[in-house]
Amino acid sequence: MTAPTTVVLFGATGDLAKRKLIPGLLHLFQSGLVDDLRVVGTSLDEMNADAFRDLALIAIREHSTRDVSDADWREFAQRLDYVSISAGPDALREAVARAEALLPGEVNQRLHYLSVPPRAALAAVRTIATADLAVRSRVVMEKPFGTDYASAVSLNAQLHEVFDEEQIFRIDHFLGKEAAQNILAFRFANGLFEPIWHRNSISHIEIDVPETLGLTQRGDFYEATGAYRDMVVTHLFQILAFTAMEPPTSLEPSAISREKNKVFRSMQPIQPSDVVRGQYTGYHDEPGVKPDSETETFVALKCFVDNWRWAGVPFYLRTGKRMAEGARIISIAFREPPQSMFPPGSGVGDNGPDHLTFDLADKSRMSLSFYGKRPGPGFRLDKLSMQFSMQETSWAGAVLEAYERLIYDAVRGDRTLFTSASGIERLWEISQPLLDNPPTVRPYSQGTWGPNQIHQLISPYTWRLPFERAWRERKF
Repeated sequence: MTAPTTVVLFGATGDLAKRKLIPGLLHLFQSGLVDDLRVVGTSLDEMNADAFRDLALIAIREHSTRDVSDADWREFAQRLDYVSISAGPDALREAVARAEALLPGEVNQRLHYLSVPPRAALAAVRTIATADLAVRSRVVMEKPFGTDYASAVSLNAQLHEVFDEEQIFRIDHFLGKEAAQNILAFRFANGLFEPIWHRNSISHIEIDVPETLGLTQRGDFYEATGAYRDMVVTHLFQILAFTAMEPPTSLEPSAISREKNKVFRSMQPIQPSDVVRGQYTGYHDEPGVKPDSETETFVALKCFVDNWRWAGVPFYLRTGKRMAEGARIISIAFREPPQSMFPPGSGVGDNGPDHLTFDLADKSRMSLSFYGKRPGPGFRLDKLSMQFSMQETSWAGAVLEAYERLIYDAVRGDRTLFTSASGIERLWEISQPLLDNPPTVRPYSQGTWGPNQIHQLISPYTWRLPFERAWRERKF
């Protein structure tokens, strides 16, 4: 059970709110995970509460992945209110007071969700402070958390004028996925894998997040960020920390956060020579993009965690827009045996090293590949795999979507899956050599895997994507 909560949703009429946040809040209420709930929406749009409820209903019909009964909607709808930002802080405070008056009990809390563009985040924080709504509250912030080290330090300093660090939840929806959290379970709950989770057994690790989508009318935003600021610092480095962290003393949020920050402190500065930047052909024709833009829509890099567990093991990260496939994987490549007893032509080594692969996409899958003997005479080896999919279990229906899980954690005050101020500042610090001296932007065709230089970057290894063999689909 959670404390009775009023969610103040800034940017309540925006795309993220309609696609994820409003349907997610409904499901958290519908499931009973957050049962005493009120939502006060606010944005630049001028509308009344009834118009906001109509907008919310349309959003739920279009984007909810679950069935919603008329009774559930009616019960949820009466918990929605709205006030325009133009009405001022006093009107917002009055709307929150109305909502809180309808909550049971004497103790309740507020969750401010800032679903707003980066340039509007501090203005929203100032509105919260002026309306005297920072007490008994937490604030959820969307990326990016600064654009370099200096801006991150400045942003955190201004946030800390209104909120304590324990009240700030910097959201990364990648970490809200079940597969990402399964990394912790897989490593620390199984004696089979933790003993080999280090440089003696692992040759390299890939974190690969290609996207088929383009800018979707976000040209102005993307021009000020690019693929590295938009995806690597706020998403891929967080996944790297979960993959590389030492065992925490417990599953308490503070213990996990300490181990993640140790990984960030151990990371070596990103060298421009270890980075490939790309831009898809046709990017200059996108709305809001400068004709001579050098903004990267693709980035691949090699980085190192300089500690005893990972010394010398390269981590390869890749992400980009308009690529051949959309995927979100972590692939751990194990070292090959130091000597082979198998004769030439046996097939050993033909399909590369053994891999443990986590699929962070919505299907939440894992795969372990290995060599095994082909039935029959002789000694011919084939690459085999064991696979697990969350969709094949009886708990599949209990899986929360990423934003639902993270909102639920923020309501409970669980900071396990959120980034700290010191962590994000350290990531910008190690990024500074790259930001100061970015390498040339290379062109790549839409529908490909990026510039050709990515193969030189990862040599003598190869990229795990595209997969040579597709995931197995269960046949019912």
